Amino acid sequence: MMAVSRTDTSTLGRWWWSVDRWTLGALLALIAIGYVMMLAASPAVAQRIGAASRHMFLERQVFYSTLAVIVMVGCSLLTPRWVLRFAMLGALGALALTALTLVAGTEIKGARRWLSLPGMSLQPSEFLKPCLAVVCAWLMAEGKRSRRFPGLILAFILIGIVAVLLKQQPDIGMLAVIVAVFLAQVFVSGINLMWVVAGAGGVAGLAVLAFMLHGHVRSRVQRFLDPEAGDNFQIRMSLEAFGNGGLFGRGPGEGRVKDALPDAHADFVFPVAAEEFGLIACLIILAIFAFVVIRGLVRLMHERDIFVALAATGLLVQFGLQAFINMGSSLHLIPTKGMTLPFVSYGGSSSIALAIGMGFLLALTRRRSARAEESQPFAQPVPT
Repeated sequence: MMAVSRTDTSTLGRWWWSVDRWTLGALLALIAIGYVMMLAASPAVAQRIGAASRHMFLERQVFYSTLAVIVMVGCSLLTPRWVLRFAMLGALGALALTALTLVAGTEIKGARRWLSLPGMSLQPSEFLKPCLAVVCAWLMAEGKRSRRFPGLILAFILIGIVAVLLKQQPDIGMLAVIVAVFLAQVFVSGINLMWVVAGAGGVAGLAVLAFMLHGHVRSRVQRFLDPEAGDNFQIRMSLEAFGNGGLFGRGPGEGRVKDALPDAHADFVFPVAAEEFGLIACLIILAIFAFVVIRGLVRLMHERDIFVALAATGLLVQFGLQAFINMGSSLHLIPTKGMTLPFVSYGGSSSIALAIGMGFLLALTRRRSARAEESQPFAQPVPT
């Protein structure tokens, strides 16, 4: 147990008594579950692709997850002012690298989303998500503070630039998440409800356009609506895993679906958990995600700084939406979308980007004194 006195005024002491330890504990629990799932799912995948070591993915996940914990705790030590500064730098860097993927990216399955680096591949758009949520929150907060500052317009322009880049890759799923997070922030900012309805209509129109223009989007929607319309092998195997697992699962290492699922360690790690550990374990995982999101939103109900409220809301919506997309795809509740289950699936870029986002969230939701709140340069009351 960590013993830190309330009278300890060191950086660590002040952090320990101001950070939301329940949320931190829930996030660490998800990372621990990720270790267990890599033990269960990754050896079969490594063997199937002929990797040099059956534990290649596990060893990498241990490295990425350890780095993620360090990054998350490090980001949680920041003040809101420094969260904004780091987010601005991160957004500029990630935006430039996302543009670079269009000319120097590695093409996988018809999409250019990754940059090849020694020993790993980097997906810059993953880092755009948390940084963009914070930057858009600041733009909207500044627009509320000063009517002369076109914060909302600038935020829309920024989202438009990102939309063009992601469409060119293409990565429609990532674009949908970023737009959904942005619209949630716009709604929370207190904009007129008619504009929210208009925005929702615009998103629906863009969804129809994506269906018409992108063959892979059309194929996924058609296969979702009509399972006989194409290859649904992964979904069939995923649903079979849920059926095999029952309430308590077949036992650690006893699952069979992971031997056939190409992405059993990544996008389809949830069915592996269902088969080996059962429905109860899946409900526990679901409950942890729900706990993080609901607890964060409840804490924000008492937040007086609109920048903090908007930024934290965006980060929470992003976290919860990504988890929903992964689990919903596995259960055939929505069309399939290759998106990791936060901190549970294998993934380097995803794990570190999520750690940055959750570190920002922990930093923004730390208990701050009245004096500290008054010193915030972007402090503005939350609209009621």
